[in-house]
Amino acid sequence: ELSGMDAVHYLDRPPSPLEFYREWVSPNRPCIIQNAISHWPALKKWTPVYLRKVVGPKVVSVAVTPNGYADAVFQDRFVMPEERQMPFMDFLDIVEKKVTSPNVFYVQKQCSNLTEEFPELVCDVQPDIPWMSEALGKKPDAVNFWLGESAAVTSLHKDHYENLYCVISGEKHFLLHPPSDRPFIPYELYQPATYHVSEDGSFEIVDEKSTDKVPWIPLDPLNPNLEQYPEYAQAKPLQCTVKAGEMLYLPSLWFHHVQQSHGCIAVNYWYDMEYDLKYSYFQLLDRLTKTTGVL
Repeated sequence: ELSGMDAVHYLDRPPSPLEFYREWVSPNRPCIIQNAISHWPALKKWTPVYLRKVVGPKVVSVAVTPNGYADAVFQDRFVMPEERQMPFMDFLDIVEKKVTSPNVFYVQKQCSNLTEEFPELVCDVQPDIPWMSEALGKKPDAVNFWLGESAAVTSLHKDHYENLYCVISGEKHFLLHPPSDRPFIPYELYQPATYHVSEDGSFEIVDEKSTDKVPWIPLDPLNPNLEQYPEYAQAKPLQCTVKAGEMLYLPSLWFHHVQQSHGCIAVNYWYDMEYDLKYSYFQLLDRLTKTTGVL
C-alpha cells in the first residue's frame, strides 16, 4: 500500500511544473504523459531512410550480446555487453534484417549518447523538457538515444534518476516495482564480467578482475523462481506499455524491467534525484532488509 497505486495513470497533456512536482515527483508516482512530445519533428522524421542519411557511416557504440541481456546476471556473473564500434548504417542493416546475425544488437550507451554520439539528431527533439527542468530547478544530467532489436531486454534494476522516457516509434513494455517492494526483491553480489568475441565469432565471458563485486537482481520478473525467491510473491508489480508519442515518467528508485518492439526508437532524459527523505527512506528499508535477512 505504500506506493498508493494499482495502475500507471495517464495524463492527457503535459502538466505545469508546479503540478508535476506536487502530484508526481514529490509522491514518487509514475505516469504516462500524452501530447507532451507531439510537436517533435523526430516523430515523423526518424525513419530508417532519414537516419541513414543523417548519421549514415558514422561509427557509434553498439551493445552486442549472444542472448539480448546486457548488464544482467548470467552463469553466476554480472555480465556486461561487448561495446562494439561500428558504422551506424551497418547497425541499421541488422535491425532492418538486411543482414542476419545470431547475436543481439542494441544502441543503449547511457552517457548522454544522444548529445555525444548523435548530435545531428538533437534538433529533432529537445535538449531538455522545459517543464521538468523548471520543476526540478536543473537541467538533465544525460539525454540518451535507444534503438534496438526486440530480443534486447533490460533486466530488473533501479536508477538514481528522475527519468522521462519518450518513445518515438514502436512500443516499450515496462514492468515496474515501487521502492517499497525492496524487501521482496533479491539482491546478490556477482563477479563483474564482459562478453568478448572469440576468433570464431562465438562469445566468451571474461571476468573484470580488478573491480569489486556488483550487487544485482538475479530474478526474472516475467518468470520468477518462487521456490528460490518465495518472498517475491508478495511484491506488487505494475505493467504498462508506452506507445509512440507517449512519455513515461519513471520516478527515481523504482525498479524496472523493459522489453520493446523490434526497431523501437526512444529518447530519455535523466535528471539527478534529490537525496531527500525519499532517499533516506529507501536506504533505511534497504538496510533493514539486509539486516533482518529477509533475502
